[in-house]
Amino acid sequence: MKLFFDLFPLLLFFAAFKTYDIYVATAVAIVASFVQVGYYWTRHRRFEPMHLVTLSVIVVFGGLTLLLHDNRFIMWKPTLVNWLFGALILGSHWIGNKTLMHRLLGTQVELPAAAWRRLNISWGIFFMLMGALNIYVAFYYALDLAPAEREAIWVNFKVFGMLGLTFLFVILQAFYMARYMAGKSPEAQTPEHRTPD
Repeated sequence: MKLFFDLFPLLLFFAAFKTYDIYVATAVAIVASFVQVGYYWTRHRRFEPMHLVTLSVIVVFGGLTLLLHDNRFIMWKPTLVNWLFGALILGSHWIGNKTLMHRLLGTQVELPAAAWRRLNISWGIFFMLMGALNIYVAFYYALDLAPAEREAIWVNFKVFGMLGLTFLFVILQAFYMARYMAGKSPEAQTPEHRTPD
């Protein structure tokens, strides 16, 4: 249920694009993001940071897309969101005594400090690469095709390609964490040597 709620604006964006065009889809995504944040606040009396980041970026870049009637702005949105998350994750190595992934998952999973750092770095790099891949698909892939065809390819990549790659990466990370949770790693069976994260 939470997964559907998190993907709610994206799914409506896709449906609106297939029914109308990129501009209607952008307007729908902006409204859906406001609904998502408002509903979450009503239910929990707090905001989800991911929802707020996504809302902020889509309001600015979606707004520019509608105001200037230029789809390039909305095409930049996935890159900026991914790069922002990547920068926050990688930057957490130098802020505080725990990495961001450790803070997010530490109450659910117990891993050695070195494993948390590797997990954090891998997620940070993944988000950076996803941002770069979005730029390639949005602005450099299939330049010989008509603009409308390239736009449709980008939307499909945004909805299915990026989600698929993210799910695959989550599965790979789960296998990585499972080694420690099963107690197979010697590192997990020895006392942690505290080092600054």
